[in-house]
Amino acid sequence: MKKLVFKTNIQCGNCLSKVGPKLNELQDIQTWSVDLQDPDRTLTVETEKLVAEDVKRAVLKAGFLVSLK
Repeated sequence: MKKLVFKTNIQCGNCLSKVGPKLNELQDIQTWSVDLQDPDRTLTVETEKLVAEDVKRAVLKAGFLVSLK
C-alpha cells in the first residue's frame, strides 16, 4: 500500500463534507484523512492503485486546491 500526501486549502468540517463524497467515489482509496490542525491542511490517502493525479482531480472537482507535499 502506498501513501500519498497533499497540501490542501480544506479549512473545516463543511469543506470535508464537500470533498468527502468526491474522494469516496474513488474505489481504490483504502483510507483518507485531512489534518485540519496542520497549517498545510494535509490530506493523506492510502491506496494500492491510484496515482496523485487521480486524487488531485477528485479534490479539484469539489472546488479545493491541492498539491503534492
